Amino acid sequence: MVSHSGPNRRFLILYLIVAGLLTVYFVLTFRRQAEGVRHPLNDVGNVPAHHVDMQDSTLTGHAIAPKLGNETVKAELGRAAWKLFHTTMARFPEKPSADEKNALHSYILLFARLYPCGECAHHFQTILNKYPPQVTSRNTAAGWACHVHNEVNKSLDKEEFDCSKIGDFYDCGCADDETGSTDNKSNTRTLSDDLVSSKSNGAKEAGVKAKKAAAPLPQLEKEDFQRGG
Repeated sequence: MVSHSGPNRRFLILYLIVAGLLTVYFVLTFRRQAEGVRHPLNDVGNVPAHHVDMQDSTLTGHAIAPKLGNETVKAELGRAAWKLFHTTMARFPEKPSADEKNALHSYILLFARLYPCGECAHHFQTILNKYPPQVTSRNTAAGWACHVHNEVNKSLDKEEFDCSKIGDFYDCGCADDETGSTDNKSNTRTLSDDLVSSKSNGAKEAGVKAKKAAAPLPQLEKEDFQRGG
């Protein structure tokens, strides 16, 4: 009788080897997938930086977001967005560099284009076309921001905001900076005072004048702004 133990044994050994290799493969694959779920940003550092070509069409293109139909969400979004917008202006340097002015100018245009309410974004872009961003200083930027805010309010039949109180109303309560030389609260109050004193006649202290009467916002003039300078 011919024994078949030899071929059977070789087949069994081959089967065990293949099964072992497949087991190791699936275990390692599952482990890598699990690591990716737990740490999805592990490979972010290996992704090459995306080069941004900031063309005018990028800054002034059509509103990107779709229409926002929920009026409650739209109102909440608006309040949060205006707080961010005015606080950004209040924290802007009084004597900004050309690069800082360029950054704020680009930010305002992209803020309008990327605003997550499509019809609101389009409306704000229309206002920006009529009243382009003014970024020569903190006070100029804050005064301009209050003016365009009131333009939005007028179009929505809302009460206009007293721009002399903009600093107090949008006081972010920010802590002192690293040098301890200034804090945001004093900056925003000075901002309010400066907006009032720009139209006061011979007032020695803008804070005193602000308590007596709210003066009109300085007349806005279109800046001859060019990107990069």
